[in-house]
Amino acid sequence: MSTAIISVYRKEGLEDFLNVLFKLNYDTKIISSGGTARKIEELGYPVTEVSDYTGFPESPGGLVKTLHPKIHAGILLDPEIPEERKYLEENGIKPIDMVVCNLYPFEETVKKKVPYEEIIEMIDIGGPTLVRAAAKGALRHGKVFPVIDPKDYNKVIEDIILEDDVSLKNEVIKSLAYKAFEHTYEYDKEIKNWLAARRGVDSGNPK
Repeated sequence: MSTAIISVYRKEGLEDFLNVLFKLNYDTKIISSGGTARKIEELGYPVTEVSDYTGFPESPGGLVKTLHPKIHAGILLDPEIPEERKYLEENGIKPIDMVVCNLYPFEETVKKKVPYEEIIEMIDIGGPTLVRAAAKGALRHGKVFPVIDPKDYNKVIEDIILEDDVSLKNEVIKSLAYKAFEHTYEYDKEIKNWLAARRGVDSGNPK
């Protein structure tokens, strides 16, 4: 594992995870932004801000950070395919091996009965896009690990990074991809149900 993107709202377990990652590979490179980047710096680990890597400034309010070709091409393209490797090299794009991401707490925010504007700000865009890209990359070429649950940090280390059995490693990666797509599906369903309730429309969920 050489390059990881870490963008997490829930930061529990992050310190132990980083400690093991850097012990296993001193050349680990972390790309991050906002509060996550600050947390990583506070923990004493080197981190590259997304805007420094992409060369494109973060938008006001952090609404646009990771939505950039240098991020998503690094996740989705396979450097073992000659034309894709050429594209990566010509555009200075690093292949990304791991995406550690969890999303803004939309449902928890709704339950707090805060103003409409605060709820809207909890609709995550960059996070689900990262998660879906990582999940597709995992299924497409098996070279990126989508990690959306802090409870899976140990699994990633033990069953992927340290595992020599390629077939077992591939199965774990596929299971993480499934979990990632399930997570974004449930997240979008929460948003849809909230909007349906506001409009007085049946959400369509079975009772």
